[in-house]
Amino acid sequence: EPPPISQLQAMSPPALDHVVRTCLAKDPDERWQTAGDVGRQLSWITEGGSEAGISAPVSLAGRTISRRLGVGIISAMIGALVAGIAVWILSSLPESGRVMRLAVTLPTNAQVAPRSGHGLALSPDGSRLVYAARGEGGYQLYLRALGEPDAAPIPGTEDASNPFFSPDGEWMGFFVGGQLKKVALGGGAPVTVCETEDASIRGASWGAHGYIIFSYESPSGLRTVPDSGGTPEMLTTPDAERGEFSHRWPHVLPGGKAVIFTIETSGSFDEAQIVVQILGTGERRVLVDGGADASYVSTGHLVYGRAGSLLAVPFDLSRLEVTSHPVQILDGVVTDPPTGATYYAFSNDGTLAYLPGGLLRAELKLVWVDREGNAKPLREDPGLYVSPRLSPDGSKVAVSLQASNDDVWIYDLARDTLTRLTVEASEDGFSSAWTPKGDRLTFNSDRAEGMSLFWKPVDGSGLAEQLTNSEYLQYPDSWSPDGNWLVFTERHPVTKADLWVLPNEGERKPEPWLQTPSQEFAASFSPDGRSVAYVSDESGRYEVYVRPFPGPGEKWQISTQGGVEPVWSRDGQELFYWNEDRLIVVDVTMQPAFRAGKPRTLFEGRYSRGWDSTNYDVSNDGQRFVMIQPGQETGPRHINVVLNWSEELKRLVPTN
Repeated sequence: EPPPISQLQAMSPPALDHVVRTCLAKDPDERWQTAGDVGRQLSWITEGGSEAGISAPVSLAGRTISRRLGVGIISAMIGALVAGIAVWILSSLPESGRVMRLAVTLPTNAQVAPRSGHGLALSPDGSRLVYAARGEGGYQLYLRALGEPDAAPIPGTEDASNPFFSPDGEWMGFFVGGQLKKVALGGGAPVTVCETEDASIRGASWGAHGYIIFSYESPSGLRTVPDSGGTPEMLTTPDAERGEFSHRWPHVLPGGKAVIFTIETSGSFDEAQIVVQILGTGERRVLVDGGADASYVSTGHLVYGRAGSLLAVPFDLSRLEVTSHPVQILDGVVTDPPTGATYYAFSNDGTLAYLPGGLLRAELKLVWVDREGNAKPLREDPGLYVSPRLSPDGSKVAVSLQASNDDVWIYDLARDTLTRLTVEASEDGFSSAWTPKGDRLTFNSDRAEGMSLFWKPVDGSGLAEQLTNSEYLQYPDSWSPDGNWLVFTERHPVTKADLWVLPNEGERKPEPWLQTPSQEFAASFSPDGRSVAYVSDESGRYEVYVRPFPGPGEKWQISTQGGVEPVWSRDGQELFYWNEDRLIVVDVTMQPAFRAGKPRTLFEGRYSRGWDSTNYDVSNDGQRFVMIQPGQETGPRHINVVLNWSEELKRLVPTN
């Protein structure tokens, strides 16, 4: 229906009323055709033309209001009128049951750039949208009240991710700098809820009874912490015997007595499981086979993502079970295949917000980077490259290439050829390590239980041989120069990340080398084989350390302000590591005793980073590095919002 302009602004001049009604005409041909047309009409009204509603000068204390003040009154009227119409639209649509689609445009020079989980959240009443966007100053959380024309940055949320609302909609939770924080949207500084063990968050949900459930990157279960603050406790643990790698994307159901989440198994998230678990009893049941990142909608549906689309299935909240078959309800929603995240959000009033696009395909390139930070392509073709490793003679690069499966490939630098080493229908090579002779490549694979270690001749002359048999996720890190020992990282649900060693003789039985309550990972043998560099969080943050091998002996802290991904130079005189976006170098001496110099920045740059293992390598002469360079992020510049979308959902997927 036409908006009741005279009711919204009773003092509007008739001519202004005419201008606005013409702007809102249902037939496009009856509207003003350009902004210039509207501008001329407003100027004419300001001059007092044709019953503008100001028939004579108004006197105040014997003085006439100036034309400038008249312009101000007209401008104020226009602003109030536009705001009134917006409020009328938003308030009338839910009552009328009509579906209306809006595009929320981001601030100038900002774009939604998906990172480490979700970047969208809707308040329970559907009145406010929070999103993470990247601008000139980096990442920031923005708050947009849907009844207001603009978004505003939320103070204290710089570089934050994974926003989520409290049940009453008055608080916003988020993750930043290894911490879970919350901030009152009415004002105030952010408050730290707890420290997190992992910076890669995979979902969070705020329950009605004063607790928050969240998850890390694999391998990890769900954790719970009071929203008032405290130490996180394990809520679920992946069952390796059933092939579970991680539990992620939690969503607490209404009433707070159960939570739905995604179980990551081998293969893509299009084959993952969505389950419900009753809090308190631990009873669990499978709801959906083939999908991830589910939410409950007040219409009585579960909505989840699969292959760049949203699907819905009727769900009985009282019995905690689905009652029919899933139906595809929306195509072209941004989905991140490596994490299983689908970028959408629902509110209790039936509003939907989502990021338009589809499957994310990162443009990653293998590049050489010199010691001044200058990069040039090593290979022109982009791909989903992970964990590049230079061969001992420097002539080849082993790299994992993510496609339908993760496989290990070998790139010959001289011949410019890329050859696939692993061909089985399994996930192979999140990390790899060359043997000292360069004749075999060690990699991890899920072709057996868990994510165990294998090795295979690089010339393809033999089959892959299994080296370990573990129910937990393992990453090969480094072979000793004499080839007698392999040091690797194992992820354990209790002791977290530990360093193990595998002897290359006898029964080849692995044994723990560094297993503490802290996390230790990303190990690297020194070129003389007498020391191992690794990462630990024993100080409260990730730092690079060196220990003698096999030990015992004194350990040395190498980094001073945080560090990850240590790599030795081939001559053993330097040790490199990352601190944020800075590559740091430390001079070291091995004889007569180990000594380390002062860390200094070699260069800064934005390159893909590893986590449990390193994601770069250094050339034999130490003058350049093989790295993975992400392409320019081109995230959407707007977010689609659908008001009253629950009506369309009920039509597409009836619950009865």
